[in-house]
Amino acid sequence: MAKLTIRLEDRLGTISPMLYGHFAEHLGRCIYEGFWVGEGSPIPNTRGIRNDTAAALRRLRAPVLRWPGGCFADDYHWRDGLGPRDARPRRVNLWWHAEEANHFGTHEFIDLCRQAGAAPYICLNVGSGTPEEAAAWVEYCNWAGNTARSAERAANGSPEPFAVKYWGVGNENWGCGGRFYPDDYAREYRRFACYLRGRSSSPIELIACGHNTPDWNRRFLETPGDMRMLDHLSVHRYYNCGHATEFTDTECYNLYPRALQVEQDITEAATAIALYNRTGRKIGVIVDEWGVWHPEAGNATGLYQRNTLRDALVAAAVFDAFNRHADALTMANIAQTINVLQCVAQTQEEKMWLTPTYHAFDLYKEHMGNASVRVEMADVPTVEARKGDGAAVQLPVLSASASVSPEGKTLILTLQNSHLTEPCDVAIRLRDGAALKAAAKVLTAKDVRDHNGPEAPHKVRPRRFELGAKGSTLRATIPPHALVCARVALR
Repeated sequence: MAKLTIRLEDRLGTISPMLYGHFAEHLGRCIYEGFWVGEGSPIPNTRGIRNDTAAALRRLRAPVLRWPGGCFADDYHWRDGLGPRDARPRRVNLWWHAEEANHFGTHEFIDLCRQAGAAPYICLNVGSGTPEEAAAWVEYCNWAGNTARSAERAANGSPEPFAVKYWGVGNENWGCGGRFYPDDYAREYRRFACYLRGRSSSPIELIACGHNTPDWNRRFLETPGDMRMLDHLSVHRYYNCGHATEFTDTECYNLYPRALQVEQDITEAATAIALYNRTGRKIGVIVDEWGVWHPEAGNATGLYQRNTLRDALVAAAVFDAFNRHADALTMANIAQTINVLQCVAQTQEEKMWLTPTYHAFDLYKEHMGNASVRVEMADVPTVEARKGDGAAVQLPVLSASASVSPEGKTLILTLQNSHLTEPCDVAIRLRDGAALKAAAKVLTAKDVRDHNGPEAPHKVRPRRFELGAKGSTLRATIPPHALVCARVALR
C-alpha cells in the first residue's frame, strides 16, 4: 500500500489562480470559429463571441487569457485590428501559413476576457515592431486621460481604459520572435520596457521571454542592468510521445517524464533569477506555453489534435508540479484554449464539447488561492519510463498535491494513479490535523485512449468517488489511469 503524509503546517506558498491560465493565438480554429463567429452567425453569440466557449471558460474560473500569440504576436500590428471590421486590412499570417482578416482585434479580445471572466495578458511585437508601437498599444488600452490614443479608444466604443495588467515583451524571441541572441534580446527588452510603464494609468507588469535552457536565461539576465524593469521571466515546454490516440502503453508512460521536465525548467529559471536579482522585489517564473503537442498536429490541420484521457492525466501531473512550486511560479498558460493543441474545448460548427483536459482543470481549480502544503510519499510502486533523451527512469505511479484553504478549514487533495492496469491502494495521513468528512470525484474511462467528440461529448467526464475518512487517516483505492480530487473538511 502506498503511503502519503500531508504536512498541513508545512506551507510551500500560495497557489495563485494564475497557474491555471490559458492561451489563445491566431492559429488554426482557435480564434475564428473557436471564439469568434461574428454577430451575424447562427451560432449563439454575444457581440460575435461564441456563448458556449466563453461560458466554458467562465465555469473554469479561467484566471487569465494570453493573446495574440505565440509566434503570431511578433508579426502582429495592433492597429490592423481597430475600426469597422469590413475596412480592416487583410494580412499574411506569416508563421501559420494563412491569411488574417483582423476581425478579432483588441476590443474583441477585451470583450472576450470580460465575458469569460479572465484577466487579459497581451503579448507585444518585438520581432518586427518598435518600442513606439508597443508603447502606443499600452497607452491605447490603459490611459485614463484625454490623449489622442485614449480618445481614439473612446471613439471605438470604450471610453473607460481596459487596465490591462500583464504585458509580454515579445514571444520566443530566440526563435520566431526575431532569432535574437540572449544578450541582444536583453538590450531590446530594456529598450522596449523603458517606454511602457509611463503610458499606463494603472499598474502593469512586464514579462520577458526566457528559454528552457539555463545558459540562455543567465545570459539574458546578466545583460538588462536595471532588474526593476522585469516582473516575470517566461519559459515554454511542449512534449509528445507517440500518436495522439494510437499510442502504446510504453509511450503512455514515457510521456510523463517528458512533461515533468517543466519542473526542472521552473527550478532553473528561478535559480537564474535569484542569481541576478538584487532589487528585493519578487521576480516570478511564468510557463506561458505548455502542453502536449502530438506529431500529427501540424500546419495542414491548424495544429488540431484529439485529446485523450492520457493528455488530461499528464496535465494533472504538471499541475502537481506547479502546485509544488507555488512560491516561484506566478502564472502558467496551457496551449491552446480552443481547437488547437491541448485545448480545453473543441468545436464543429454549432457543436462544442469539452476535452478530458477541461475536466482536469475543473478538478484542480479547487486549489486556486489555497496554501500549497508538503506531500511526502512512501512505498509507491513504479514503472519504467524513458525521458526524451532515452534515459531510463523509475516513474512513481502515484502523483499528488495538496492545499489548505485560507481559513484552514478545508483540504484539497488531488491524486493520480498513472498505472494502466493496476489500481493503487493509498493510505493518507494528515499530520497536524484530522478529517471530519470527505467528498471526492474521479476522472477516468475504460481506456486511457478514450476521448470526447461531437457524437460522444461526455465519454470522459468526472464521477463521484468514495474516499474513506476517519480521524487523521484517509484511505482510497484509485482505479487504473485515474485522477481523483477530494475536498476534506478539517477538524
